[in-house]
Amino acid sequence: MRQPSMEIGLYGFGEALPDPATGVATSSHRRMAEILEEVELAEQVGLDVFGVGEHHRPEMFVANPAVVLAAAAARTRRIRLTSAVSVLGSADPVRLFQDFALLDVLSNGRAEVMAGRGAFVESFPLFGREVQDSDALFVENIELLLRLREDPPVTWSGRFRPALDAVAVHPRPVQPRLPVWIGVGGTPSSALRAGHLGLPMALALIGGRPEHGLAPLTAHREGARQAGFGPLPVGINTHGLVAPTSQAAADEFFPHYAGYLNTYFGERGMPPLTRERFDGSIADHGVLVVGSPAQVVETILRHHELFGHDRYLMQTSIGSVPHRLVMRSIELFGTEVVPAVRAELRRPGREVERTPSAH
Repeated sequence: MRQPSMEIGLYGFGEALPDPATGVATSSHRRMAEILEEVELAEQVGLDVFGVGEHHRPEMFVANPAVVLAAAAARTRRIRLTSAVSVLGSADPVRLFQDFALLDVLSNGRAEVMAGRGAFVESFPLFGREVQDSDALFVENIELLLRLREDPPVTWSGRFRPALDAVAVHPRPVQPRLPVWIGVGGTPSSALRAGHLGLPMALALIGGRPEHGLAPLTAHREGARQAGFGPLPVGINTHGLVAPTSQAAADEFFPHYAGYLNTYFGERGMPPLTRERFDGSIADHGVLVVGSPAQVVETILRHHELFGHDRYLMQTSIGSVPHRLVMRSIELFGTEVVPAVRAELRRPGREVERTPSAH
């Protein structure tokens, strides 16, 4: 038993949906500039991690997280830089390793890969892959990616790409072993696999009740136990916004958040998000981390009591949320929320079983 600690940061996808009031969307050029302003501020206010996720849709501009994070590396000195996620099933693991090893060199050892299956399938036909092979591709590609982290040369063969025969892949990262997390959307089988591989898990809590995350958390721990690993790091990712008051946070976030979710709910035949459901996801111990600094502190600590996680990432730059609200949220998050959370986690008597650092 020891005093808990937790890395805290932000992630986003570079979305630019039309503003519900004006119908105007931010340009890709402006959105990229905003992302760099966000990571700079995140470092200035003391956050630990900044991530961007891979997508191949017209309203999501981060097609290659390593490129965006390399630009962020040139503007920062301390904050860790991760994908959130890299769609591993449609990727070439050799190229992915090279991209993030080079990012690690550029950032002086701050790069991480968060590998996942992704919530969309556009990347598979784009890169000549079959969607029905997505699981098999993920299994094969994670095996190769993990082999590439070890000292070269690598000899490997699989079903979907040419074999490697005593190949040394360069550049090598600054870190002795490039950190790899597995991003999980709540499927226990994916969490179990992450545990079997001995890899940390980043669990997305983006709907339902927080308790729904307990099944994949248990599966991850069981997978690690079965494979002979000790406790592995766990991260929790949620949507959220910090504002001066709880009412302002809810009122400002809802129209943009609903526009974002309803775009994809409609594609999948799901009912639209209503204000009543939205408010219910904030109140009564919901998953959304939206509110005043005090309310957000309370929600983060409540989630930590439930999961005992090692990392928390918030997605605020989502859909069409204006940049000014995102920047204000980052400022409040770093200057008011994070110090209060850390102080509470250091409080004598708040001892929980912890897991080791992933890097």
